[in-house]
Amino acid sequence: MSRALAVALTAGALLWVTALVGAAARHGTTSSTIVYRLASRLCHQRPERSFAVNAHALPVCARCSGLYFSGAIAAVAAWFGLRRAPKRSREILFIAALPTLATIPVEWLGFSPLSNAIRAAAAVPLGAAAGWTFVRALRSEGPARPQPGERIGHAL
Repeated sequence: MSRALAVALTAGALLWVTALVGAAARHGTTSSTIVYRLASRLCHQRPERSFAVNAHALPVCARCSGLYFSGAIAAVAAWFGLRRAPKRSREILFIAALPTLATIPVEWLGFSPLSNAIRAAAAVPLGAAAGWTFVRALRSEGPARPQPGERIGHAL
C-alpha cells in the first residue's frame, strides 16, 4: 500500500506541475479554467508575483511554483538509490523551510522587494525536501525483505 501511495504522490506531483504550465499555455480553455480554480484554493494568484507562459500568469505564484516544481523533481529522484527512510526528516524539513520563512518578514516589513526568482529559489529547498522525504519514507514502508541468511516462514 505504501508503494502505491509513493507512486501516486510522484505521479500526482508531475501531473500537477504539467497542469500548471499547461493551464497558462492554453489559457481560456475549460481545462485551464479548472486548474486556475483549483489553484486558487492554494495560492493568492497575484499575477505580478507569478511567472508567465505565453504572457499568461501561471495559476500559482512564484513561491508556490518553486515548491511544486522542486517537489516533483525530488519525488522522482527519491525513486533512485536505496529504499530507506530518511533520517531526521523533521529536522530536514525545518531547515529546508528557513529560506522561505526568511523571505516573509523581509517583504512584510518592507526591507526589500523580492523578485519572483528569489521567491521561487527560496522555496526550492522546502519543496525538494518535502518531495524527496515523503516519497522516500513511503518507499521504505513497503513489505519487509528478508535479510541474507534469514529463514522465512519458520518459527525460531
